[in-house]
This record gives sequence, structure tokens and C-alpha cells, in this order.
Amino acid sequence: MMKLKFSYLSGYCGYLLFLQVMMSSEKLMVTTPTRHVLARVGGHAEFSCQVTPLHSVEYMEVRLFKSGHSQPVYLYRGGHGVNGEAAPEYVNRTEFVKDAIGKGRVALRIHNISISDDGLYQCLFSDDSGFIDVASMNLSVTAVGLETQIHVQAPDADGVMVECNSGGWFPQPQMEWRDSRGKTLPPSSKSYSQDEARFFHMKMTLLTNRSQGSIICCIFNPVTGEEKQTSVFLANDLFNQDGIWMTFLVSIACIMLFLFVMYFICFYKSSEHGFGRLHRCLSKLNSWPIQILSLLTCALVLFAVYLPFRIRGK
Repeated sequence: MMKLKFSYLSGYCGYLLFLQVMMSSEKLMVTTPTRHVLARVGGHAEFSCQVTPLHSVEYMEVRLFKSGHSQPVYLYRGGHGVNGEAAPEYVNRTEFVKDAIGKGRVALRIHNISISDDGLYQCLFSDDSGFIDVASMNLSVTAVGLETQIHVQAPDADGVMVECNSGGWFPQPQMEWRDSRGKTLPPSSKSYSQDEARFFHMKMTLLTNRSQGSIICCIFNPVTGEEKQTSVFLANDLFNQDGIWMTFLVSIACIMLFLFVMYFICFYKSSEHGFGRLHRCLSKLNSWPIQILSLLTCALVLFAVYLPFRIRGK
């Protein structure tokens, strides 16, 4: 009877020993549900790490750090967070979530995200038995510009210059002009700059010499695909060159008429015999300087009439 009990006890102990050996032989691994984390400026990012197979990490050391930085973002050791170890830029911005720490899963939230947080992060687990493993995650920080402005400059001989400006983007957005039918228009120029906070400020211009109807400035974030559009309507009057030149010609005609009338009045009043003096003045108009001046004036008027039709024909 005693032998039977001993056999049961030894078998049970052997089974426990077998389970312990099997469990110790299982290789623990650190994994993460996602390799890519997306966060907006001013929002929060969450990095989740899991030890598999399921294994409590309550008394392990958990360290989250950003690639290229010597100080950790957060350090958990001995069952609690370690103060004074985190990098200064992350102090009072982190939250360690350990609701499932008994199952080997923890998470770290970083609040008030800024562009400087963009980059590669690593989650490292280790214990006294010599276990150590790490999982990597990439944080992509995004920002969408708050305001887009379009400015239309006064038309000149080359056409109308339209300028689109927008700031507060990250990463560098893509920018293009479109007409009212959605067709892409080639820009005249593109440029950008970055401020101290690393936000992108974009500028794009378009020079056109014919009416396009509505001109749309489109800017979109290459990471999130978010797009912002601002449009302006270019009226046909901006491109009415004939109207501009007709106004110019009428102005010249009015000035010449005014000068002729003033010339007539001055010479009429300067003599008691006004008509005789006027006759002598008119005879002077036949002199060669006056004729050359008249020829140049006619040539200028003809050129002014021809130029609008030349521009229209291009």
C-alpha cells in the first residue's frame, strides 16, 4: 500500500518537473501588434508590446527608448516606474498601461505629440535569468495645414500671376494646380521652407494668359492622404487686353484734344486780333518739326491698335 502511494507521489513530482522543463525550454519573444504607429501633432501615440508565449512580466525590466537616444522614454523596473531615468523631453508626457501585465502585455502612451517625436522606437524586456528581447515600432507624426491662401496679382503683359501659400504641414506635402474640370495644370514655380518647429510652409505660383475659370490649389499629406483645396475664379475681364488698350487710346486722345484746345485759347487771347494770330499759328503747324511729331504720334496710335490683335492671335 505504501509502495502504491509512493509511486503516485513520484509520478506527480515527475510530471511537475517535466512541465517545468518544458516551460523553461520555451523561448520567450517580444512582439508588437503593429510596426507602424500614426499620430497627429498635439495628439497621443500608443506603443503596445507583448511577450509570447503568455508570461507575466510584472517583475521584468521594461524599457522603451527612441533610436539614437541614450536615455529611455520610460523605464519600468521592480514592479514600478523609475523616476529620473527618462529623457527630459518626455517627462510628464508618458503613461504606462499595465492592466494586462500578468499576461505579458504592456503599453506606453506618449501625450502632446510633437514633430520631434517622429522616428523609430524600441521596446526592450529583460530579467535576471538572462532573457532579453526587443521589438521595434516606427512613429509617423503628421500635421495638416490650417489655412491656405490664394493671391492674384495685377495682370501685366505676360498674363496673370496666381500664388498659393499654406503652412503648418508635416511631412512635406504634395501640391498642384487644377482647373474646374480637375485637370492638373503645370505650376510656374514651387518652393518650401521649414520653421524652428519643423513645420513645412509651401508656396506655388501659376502664370496664365487666358481665362481658366476656377483655379484650384490642392495640397495633400502623403502619409494620411488628407487633402485641402482652395479655389479662386479668374474673370474674363482680367484677360481683356483690348479693353485695356482702348482705355489707353481714349486717354491719349483726350489729352491731345485738351492740349489743342488750350493752345487755341492761349493764342487767341494773347492778341487783340485773335483770328490773325491764329492764322499765323496754323501756318507754323506746317513746319517740319511739327510734321515729324505728328508722324510719330500716328505711328504710336497704329502700334497701340495693332498690338492687342497680335497678342490675341498668339
